[in-house]
Amino acid sequence: MQNKGLIKLFAVLFGLVCIYQLSFTFITNKVEGDAEAFAEQKVSENVEDYSNQREQVEARYLDSISDNNIFAGITYETAKEKELNKGLDLKGGINVILQISVKDILVELANGSNDPAFRKALAEADEAQKDSQDDYLDLFFQAFNNQPDAKLASPDIFANKNLSDDINFEMGNPEVQQVIRRKVDESITSAFEVLRKRIDKFGVTQPNIQRLGDSGRILVELPGAKDIERVKDLLQSTAQLEFWHVFKGNEFNSFLGQANAKLKQVLAPEEAEETENTAAQDSTATQEEDIDELLADAEEEETQESNEPLFELIKAQGGGPVIATFALKDTATVNKYLRMPQVRSLLSADKKYAKFVWGIPSSVEGNELIDLYALKANKSNEPDLSGSVITDATQTYDQLGRVAVSMEMNGKGAKKWEEMTGKAYNQGSQIAIVLDDIVYSAPGVTTGPISGGRSEISGDFSVTEGQDLANVLRAGKLPASADIVQSEVVGPSLGQEAIDSGIMSFLIALAFVLLWMVFYYGKAGGFADIALAINILFIFGILAGLGAVLTLPGIAGIVLTIGMSVDANVLIFERIREELAKGKSQVDSIKDGFSNALSSILDANITTGLTGIILLVFGTGPIKGFATTLLIGICTSLFTAIFVTRLFIDGYGKNGKSLMFATGATKNLFQNVDIKFIAKRKIGYVLSGILIVASLVSLAVNGLNQGVDFVGGRTYTVRFDQDVNATEIERELVSTFGSAEAKTFGTNNQLKITTKYKVDQEGTEVDNEISEKLYQTLQSYLPAGLTYDQFKTVDDDSAADVGVMSSMKVGPTIADDIKKASVWAVLGSLIVVFLYILFRFRKWQFSLGAVAAVFHDVLIILGIFSLAKNAMPFSMEINQAFIAAILTVVGYSLNDTVVVFDRIREFFKEHTSWPFHKTINSALNSTISRTLNTSLTTLIVLLAIFIFGGESIRGFMFALIIGVVVGTYSSLFIATPLMYDTAKKKSDELLRTKEKEEEKEEEEPIQA
Repeated sequence: MQNKGLIKLFAVLFGLVCIYQLSFTFITNKVEGDAEAFAEQKVSENVEDYSNQREQVEARYLDSISDNNIFAGITYETAKEKELNKGLDLKGGINVILQISVKDILVELANGSNDPAFRKALAEADEAQKDSQDDYLDLFFQAFNNQPDAKLASPDIFANKNLSDDINFEMGNPEVQQVIRRKVDESITSAFEVLRKRIDKFGVTQPNIQRLGDSGRILVELPGAKDIERVKDLLQSTAQLEFWHVFKGNEFNSFLGQANAKLKQVLAPEEAEETENTAAQDSTATQEEDIDELLADAEEEETQESNEPLFELIKAQGGGPVIATFALKDTATVNKYLRMPQVRSLLSADKKYAKFVWGIPSSVEGNELIDLYALKANKSNEPDLSGSVITDATQTYDQLGRVAVSMEMNGKGAKKWEEMTGKAYNQGSQIAIVLDDIVYSAPGVTTGPISGGRSEISGDFSVTEGQDLANVLRAGKLPASADIVQSEVVGPSLGQEAIDSGIMSFLIALAFVLLWMVFYYGKAGGFADIALAINILFIFGILAGLGAVLTLPGIAGIVLTIGMSVDANVLIFERIREELAKGKSQVDSIKDGFSNALSSILDANITTGLTGIILLVFGTGPIKGFATTLLIGICTSLFTAIFVTRLFIDGYGKNGKSLMFATGATKNLFQNVDIKFIAKRKIGYVLSGILIVASLVSLAVNGLNQGVDFVGGRTYTVRFDQDVNATEIERELVSTFGSAEAKTFGTNNQLKITTKYKVDQEGTEVDNEISEKLYQTLQSYLPAGLTYDQFKTVDDDSAADVGVMSSMKVGPTIADDIKKASVWAVLGSLIVVFLYILFRFRKWQFSLGAVAAVFHDVLIILGIFSLAKNAMPFSMEINQAFIAAILTVVGYSLNDTVVVFDRIREFFKEHTSWPFHKTINSALNSTISRTLNTSLTTLIVLLAIFIFGGESIRGFMFALIIGVVVGTYSSLFIATPLMYDTAKKKSDELLRTKEKEEEKEEEEPIQA
């Protein structure tokens, strides 16, 4: 090997760089461990709210030492920025995909148009979106263009004053569509920037936010985030800040009386005549007295059946701008009443456009109450002043010491604010500060007009809520609503368990591989072990340097790389042993062994790498993590096997020391093997035919257990304080949700619960509704006293770790997208690999055999998952992780097949006079030792991950285990025999020609 000094220098320097990159992770782990120990000493476990107090102590400790020099000028703050990132499944947190509403953007661009053609197109696009993978914008344009003579450049649609610089009346629909596409993309970009600014101020380390193509979807990953509800509110809040003049509450006393009387007519027709006569005799004064009497007798009325539809819901009479106070649970009913045309018609002319909105809920003696306000709206329903004028916002405190948010306005806003406050001062009225249709405060103006553009929002919220509110106002409002169409929440306890299980599987797999290599190859195996250790250092160093995220599938990828990385060393060592058996010197054998194995090593790793690239392109989230570590592992294992191992071997043997590449137990193992593979190929065809037919029948009859990310729905991992019966709980869940499934997940006190209940409905309200229903259904199985808040968010320090450990939601539209991407990933990998093998071997028979073997492997895996979907004690779902497993199996099977094909091609060149079947049999027999060595080590590694690697990847590992077994079998008994049968005739003809024409001996024996 030439340039040994350069290779040695590069390996040393690169190793030092990797150690440097990983040092940041060691430093942060040490400091955070000290912080945790400090908090445990300072906070007693018996104290109330132990977890929150401990977190606060930890946070203060870390803040206090964040700038301290820890080592060589490195501080905790700088180390935290460069540490190896841990993914959601290892650290806990939240991962969501937000769908920015393109419909909202279109309505905004059209200035709220009520044009019939426009609204019809929106409605049709809404309906079509449920069953289509096309973008909403395309569906809207398609629906609009289907209407004869409908013009997007109409003054009632997009040819309005807001778009006058871009769209004029003469433009045709195609031209307008181009403008609208650009405007929509600008709005989505704006939404992305708003969300990024909010997240940057949220305080989570190593957040990740990125746009997903042009679909209007935005991925947000917040590892370590614990307050999940706060995160969801922060992400979905549109921050639509508005300032309105507000009516005085007592101005609506008469309306409430009239509305109550009208409701008695509408809701109880049989009493209509009596109710109408009574209402006609009532004066305004009498109606006000009725309200007072009803409020005075509230307690008595709660125990009696009331005939006053609206009055019976009033919990307290209003004051100032408050019309009345209601129970929070009754807001939907009150909204329904106030929207009725019969009730709206009772409003006087000056209140015709009044807009009813609610305040912030408050708790009074255990009851959740909420105030009702009426804003002075106009026909266009536009506020007097919008939040777009806000230039800055900070969390402060008001004069009463309550948390508040202070805001500053630009010049235009300051002028309008002065005008509004002057009007309110003169009229003795209030101004409502409304955020996302919620009145946060409605202060009066007692000192005259307020100049300078300063205003303040105060309300009953915490410091954290005040900080978040200031954050979203400062970042700006979203241009459209953002719905969570996919989410995954992992509790910190489950994350720590994943780390523990991942490390356990990693150490066990590593120990086995190291011991096996020494047992089989002796001192040479020891050198390979050193190269493997350097390989692992390189992998983790590169991950840290690139800022990649380490996930549980990523750890599986690293462990799998360990199993597969020995393949290169096995190939080299087996070739060296062959050269030694021919009587060559040790130096020549080592040189020729490395040289002869290079082609097989490159072909095998390139085919595996191609499937890894497909995973990286089509995969999402953890699958990308798996693909990243797999690709990095392939590159580093090639370098360490070809160069680093060679350095050690050459260095050992340069002084004449003997290196046998075997031990006493393995020296003669697999020598003189003579299996008639070609003669036995029909047995393989029959066996594979039976397995494939059984798989196809099972797939047709039983189908597959498709996961939530393929069909949509919600799934929860729930832990109980004792063992539970999954079947019994599933029956109760079905009675609640109509569609539900409960399966034991790992231990008997843990269930994975899946439901498609309201799968096509988005929004926090639906999420909360389902979460509450789940809690109520499971309450009898949970510890007494476990509250709903404790149930839905398990804390890493809770005594029993009982409740929702993780949750996931996938909307039906994005589920279809995931399934579509998965299909393309599998097909794409097969096409790419077919073309690569055709390019390398120049014979379509080789490509046909390899791809047929891969189809064979995938079908059998699918069949086994179909047959055993209800029989296994672990999840057999077909999801993104399963697709990653399939593609990994494709790569592994091709790896094995390519090594065999490469040896067959080599034998064709060396033994031109041999019969075709003898050439193939000899080539296969010569690779037996390598095939079994690689398969055994990889299989043991996978078994270690399967047993110790955690429940969440057990199905993933099971698919890989089947794939390794079936893939090894198919490379010997499917791929090669098919190649033989399709090429046999041509090869025999060529052999006869070669016997007659000596000048053609160097040509390859198979003609396409």
